[in-house]
Amino acid sequence: MKILSLLTVTAVIASPSFAQDARKAESHEHGVGQLDIAFEGTTIAMELHAPGADIVGFEYAATSEEDHDAIDAAVVLLSKPFDLFGLPAVAGCKVISASAELEGAEGHDDDDKEENHADHIDQDEDAEEGHAEFHAEYVFECSNLSAMTEIKFPYFEAFPNAKELELQVVSEKGASAFEIERDEPSVNLSELF
Repeated sequence: MKILSLLTVTAVIASPSFAQDARKAESHEHGVGQLDIAFEGTTIAMELHAPGADIVGFEYAATSEEDHDAIDAAVVLLSKPFDLFGLPAVAGCKVISASAELEGAEGHDDDDKEENHADHIDQDEDAEEGHAEFHAEYVFECSNLSAMTEIKFPYFEAFPNAKELELQVVSEKGASAFEIERDEPSVNLSELF
């Protein structure tokens, strides 16, 4: 996606070592996920990376029917961004695309998945260490992006093992980083617009 590429490039340009080090640290730290948000024109793009332990309570390869059911339910929930992120109604946002997948876990059978949910299993370096990670991407179109003064995070209610989201935000005014914690599940973005 063009906007997600812009987010990646901007984040790297804004703080190359921070973006790289944060991503490496988050991929192995239970309770801590990474959320990148880019605002451009009337579009918002979000990319979420969260440890499997945060989302389903485990990071090993799914073996039981219960494990597979937990992964399936998580992918469905992660594909519903308004259930995880509270955008101000006055911003007039609608979802253009949403996808979620599990990366880095062996043994999860995705033959029975609905076609509208991307649930691909990619073996990467984390798989060798026993770490599975959920990855989700969202694109919103908003009629009043300047009203995006705050985002709330029902994400923490949906995933009891999640303790923190490391948030990087890019807008026309520049890049900012925030730590969103379970006990304070919102962020004030008014200075970015």
